[in-house]
Amino acid sequence: MSLESKIMDDLKAAMKAKDKTALRSLRAIKTAIQMQKTDGSGTELDEAGEIKLVQKLVKQRKDSLDIFEKQGREDLAVTEREEIGILTKYLPKQMDAAELETFIKGIIEQTGASSMKDMGKVMGMASKQLAGKADGKTISGIVKALLG
Repeated sequence: MSLESKIMDDLKAAMKAKDKTALRSLRAIKTAIQMQKTDGSGTELDEAGEIKLVQKLVKQRKDSLDIFEKQGREDLAVTEREEIGILTKYLPKQMDAAELETFIKGIIEQTGASSMKDMGKVMGMASKQLAGKADGKTISGIVKALLG
C-alpha cells in the first residue's frame, strides 16, 4: 500500500473520529504529496521519496519547535510536538545511537576512512544506506566523533 492511499484511509478515520491533530498532520502529508506530483518534473514518488517527504515535514516541525521553545511559546510548541508524533508513525523505525555507531563503524572500515578528510565518502554511503532510519544531523555527529 502506497503512502498516499494509507494517508487517505487514515484521513477518513481521523475525520470520523474528529481528531483535529491527526487531520492537520495528515493533510500536511497529503498536500506535500500533491505538490510533489504536480511540480512538473514528471517523476513518480517511490517509497524512498515518500520517506524523504515525511522526513522533511518532521524536520520542519522540529525546527519550528526549537524556535517556539526558545521564545517561550508553549502553546505553539505543543501543536508541533503533537504533529511530530503523528508524522513519525509514517517513517520506518529509527535506529538508536548504539546501532548507528556500529553501522557507521562498518562503513568507515569499508571505505578505509581514517580522518575528517574522508567524511564526505562516509556520509555519502551512510546517508544512502540509512535513508529513513536516522536523520542526517545524527549521522553527521556520529561520523565526526568516530573520525575526529
